[in-house]
Amino acid sequence: MSSPLRTSGLLTALATLPGERIPVGTIVAALKDRTYALLVVLLGLPNCLPMPPPIPLVCGLVLAFVAAQMLAGRAMPWLPEGLLGKTIGKPELAKAVSRALPPLVRLERISRPRLTMLGGTVAVPILGLLILILALGLVVSAPFIGQIPLGLAVCLVGLGLVERDGLFIIAGTLVGIGGLVLSAGFAYAIVSGISELF
Repeated sequence: MSSPLRTSGLLTALATLPGERIPVGTIVAALKDRTYALLVVLLGLPNCLPMPPPIPLVCGLVLAFVAAQMLAGRAMPWLPEGLLGKTIGKPELAKAVSRALPPLVRLERISRPRLTMLGGTVAVPILGLLILILALGLVVSAPFIGQIPLGLAVCLVGLGLVERDGLFIIAGTLVGIGGLVLSAGFAYAIVSGISELF
């Protein structure tokens, strides 16, 4: 995949990889220098809609694993061999991409390279810390709807990385702060309820 492709183009190219089933390792190799950014977008997308447990928990844990590697300064994410060897059916992948494309295309219409230093190499560890915090927020978010602001925030930051748009990264950070406040309130309510029982 060539680097100039936009997010929608990268996802479309993923859906047209050869084979009936596509190994996760092949997808990661195809993303090349966009691997971190696209993984962030792909892990954020399911949480932009009401989702039952344990989807936010699983996405949050995997996202935290990816973000920790960004924070550590790894050039490419390391994934376990067992995960890299797993395959995804071409119809399932194409269906997921077709659902994701309309909102992504709309966002791309207003996206362009701006404040590119926010998505540069030096900023990647800082963004890794931001995404790690958002991922932990996903883990403790309220079921069904509590993860939506955090999922949107993760997607905006990931899109900002892919599109080199610092304004998207800033927008994602602001939305993420709101989502973290909601998650913190939910966690506090649970702890308070448990403490009152005892």
